[in-house]
Amino acid sequence: MLAATTRAPSADAGVLFSGERGEGVSFRNIVVSIPRNREVGTIQLPRSVPGNPATDFVVTASTPMPKAKLVDWFKSTSGRSKRVFVFVHGFNTPFDRAVFRFAQLAHDADAHAAPVLFSWPSRGYLLDYSRDFDNASYSRSDLADLLDVAVASPSVREVVILAHSMGSWPAVEAVRQIALRNGGVTRKISNLILASPDLDVGVFRRQVEDMGPKRPRITLFTAQHDRALQVSRFIARGATRLGGIDPTQEEYRRQFAGQAGITVIDLTAVNAGDRLNHDLFAASPDAVRLIGGRLLQGQVITDSDVPAPLAAAGLIGSAATLLVTAPIRVFDAATP
Repeated sequence: MLAATTRAPSADAGVLFSGERGEGVSFRNIVVSIPRNREVGTIQLPRSVPGNPATDFVVTASTPMPKAKLVDWFKSTSGRSKRVFVFVHGFNTPFDRAVFRFAQLAHDADAHAAPVLFSWPSRGYLLDYSRDFDNASYSRSDLADLLDVAVASPSVREVVILAHSMGSWPAVEAVRQIALRNGGVTRKISNLILASPDLDVGVFRRQVEDMGPKRPRITLFTAQHDRALQVSRFIARGATRLGGIDPTQEEYRRQFAGQAGITVIDLTAVNAGDRLNHDLFAASPDAVRLIGGRLLQGQVITDSDVPAPLAAAGLIGSAATLLVTAPIRVFDAATP
């Protein structure tokens, strides 16, 4: 993967980057070895550096790369699909965790795309929520610049962005910034996927409005039992976070009314990963398959894309509903 980061280099042995802000953006080509015979959605972290490739996720190579070489990297890595998959991690995520999570997701989704990690300076501590938010905001223009480089490359036909948790803030802001600067977003940026987005609902709507009609499709992965977002809601003094909404409720359908191209995928009935239910998009095999099988192909999810075991349970009484499955539910957020 290509890793672009606004983090400062770390002084600790075996750690590439810290949780502090660096001077500018650093680029590295990183190779991750993934053990065989593991379950989809799982990450086997090494107990000690460097780890055992037979049983652990291990970084086997990390090479600095000048910005001038990015075009060559896209040319050699995007392959026949000419697709780039950009991942922006969330709150409380050290650099190595971001690398391993993205390696797991790209591998399990069978992405067939050039994997690009954008890592902002998360401190990696639960009590550093405010500082993490500041660092995410600090990095949004650098993410916009990275997207510009990818889009400008003749070897890239399509860019799909997936942002998790607090990483949704710089991701949406970067796309909004591109739209305001250029009078819209190029069609090459086809899909913006927000997993458990830690965003204020009203602020998100204004960001989408600022993008205008020339913007990518937007897919939201939400879960009402996401405990991390429940804590964020407490910090926000009771304001429901975008990733924790119930898309069947009138107040949220009203917020999105008229905004075509927004799909909400409700994972509330899914249990996978840790007890916080904050990583369902990557820990649930069914969610991972939806990302790799449809969203990374630039497609819209329909009932035919839901895995066979998840039989349709019929529509509920909302005109906004495209389909309801057990346990994954999909909604067209724009329908009033």
